[in-house]
Amino acid sequence: MVLLDWLLLPVVGGPTLVHWLAEKLAEEVERESLDEGRVRGELLELQQRLDAGEVTEEEYDRQEKALMERLNAIREFKAHHGSQGQASSELTRKKKLRRKKWK
Repeated sequence: MVLLDWLLLPVVGGPTLVHWLAEKLAEEVERESLDEGRVRGELLELQQRLDAGEVTEEEYDRQEKALMERLNAIREFKAHHGSQGQASSELTRKKKLRRKKWK
């Protein structure tokens, strides 16, 4: 089987690499989009910018509202789908099924 893989590498290597890269990008996007710590960090940075006079109260309120909505959406998603680990394990399961399909 290894010999066949090596022989077919020039033919299927490119699409396989693109598929793998797309999966990795999707995983990273999901991980970053579900990161509560990142949003809390942005809220802290926004507060510091307000304290330093870099943003107005109105701008602070607008940005804080958007960040809080994002944080609440992440928490709702996690509550509905369990923890991030469960969502990721579902992705892993789907990937394994796709790999079996390709083989």
